[in-house]
Amino acid sequence: MRKLERRAALCIVLALLLVAGMAFYVYRLAVNGATWVSYPANQDVYTDGYLSKGGIYDRNGTMLLKHTKKGGTQYSSSYATRVATMHAVGDKQGNISTGANQVFSSRMVGYSFLNGTFSTDNSGRRVYLSIDADLCRTAYNALDGHNGTIGVYNYKTGEIVCMVSSPSYDPLNPPTVSADDSSGIYLNKLLSSRVVPGSTFKVITSTAALETLSDNYLNNFTYTCTGTKRYGSLSMEKVTCPVPHGTVNFRQALAKSCNCAFATLTEKIGADNLKKYVKKAGLMDSYDVDGVKTIKGSFSFPSSGLNLAWTGIGQYQDLVNPCSMMVYMGAIANGGKAANPRILNSVKYKNGFSAGFQFKTKTDELINSDTADELADMMHNNVTSNYGSENYPGLDLCAKSGTAQLSSGQQPHSWFVGFLRNKDYPYAFIVLEEHGGWGSEVAGKAANTVLQKLISTDDLAD
Repeated sequence: MRKLERRAALCIVLALLLVAGMAFYVYRLAVNGATWVSYPANQDVYTDGYLSKGGIYDRNGTMLLKHTKKGGTQYSSSYATRVATMHAVGDKQGNISTGANQVFSSRMVGYSFLNGTFSTDNSGRRVYLSIDADLCRTAYNALDGHNGTIGVYNYKTGEIVCMVSSPSYDPLNPPTVSADDSSGIYLNKLLSSRVVPGSTFKVITSTAALETLSDNYLNNFTYTCTGTKRYGSLSMEKVTCPVPHGTVNFRQALAKSCNCAFATLTEKIGADNLKKYVKKAGLMDSYDVDGVKTIKGSFSFPSSGLNLAWTGIGQYQDLVNPCSMMVYMGAIANGGKAANPRILNSVKYKNGFSAGFQFKTKTDELINSDTADELADMMHNNVTSNYGSENYPGLDLCAKSGTAQLSSGQQPHSWFVGFLRNKDYPYAFIVLEEHGGWGSEVAGKAANTVLQKLISTDDLAD
């Protein structure tokens, strides 16, 4: 009897181990199945090391990349489209790790947990991105040969409709890149770079001022700018402005981008409060853009003095990710929260039927709703009182320029960030032209070109 009991107990233990093993296998299959299937060694979906199923299209159905069953890769017949969408789509060699060709390979081959890679004609699926290829071409041309990036996204739906990065190249004629190349040719700069923000950061400092300083202080704030604010006896211990701004109030300080006035405001705000609002704005976090993690911003917050002043101006050790700044612009426009950015619009079978659904999610509160409204008015005032509404005809624009100073002898980076308040076009944007020069003149001009194209595109009306 005891022998039977021992055998029964052993059978139960073996059965439990079998069930546990099966459960572990099913769990691993559910979590990693897509990765296993899309591994290049899988000859069912790869030929000669290259993906042989599925394709990538823009939001309007324009073919950007298509794989053939024999391992061939077809790109758009338009050279301009290939170059402008290179970093969004990806190259055949996989040098651009954040490209859709890499990130969405399992979706293209048609993998699902229940059916594996079953497809009636073995052609895989069509991945539709949220970008508009025509708008991307316009944006790439607007960079006018400068390295940099332009991004535009719908802050209500999260769709990134424009994402270009420069330098780029034709995937049909890939370049030979030296080991010491620093141009970032394989880098999607919207998602994966962090750059000195310059005066665009004053939007963050203004947010902190609006919420930590009293109404009485801000309403009565004035600063007489002579072009220099000294912090010590040495010639380098100073904050400078390109020109003396004279006496400015808070709104005028932002519109004229007065460094000396913002140095004073930053001292009043303090390092701890400034850090709190940078973090709340999401600039120290990463966004998950359909499986691609944006790089986090990097900041230092000296306790006081000259370096703290330059931090509040957007210099010192400030480094911001362009996508994170774009989302923050969307949060200002949308009353404090914005949709999380996404690049994947839909996945469909060859016959057009949907192969899944994409869901919209929102950010945490990045800015108080009342503060967002007030800041939006200040950013609109930047346009009307400084940049010139006539330079942005037909656009209800809120914006902030930035001229990010670099090492001695280098041209500054040119920034222009903001959003449209037109309810039919709920779009936020960033323009960064590396070593481009003056922000509103260079990046602002590119922004107008892209936004004019945006509002003339019927498909992009909300």
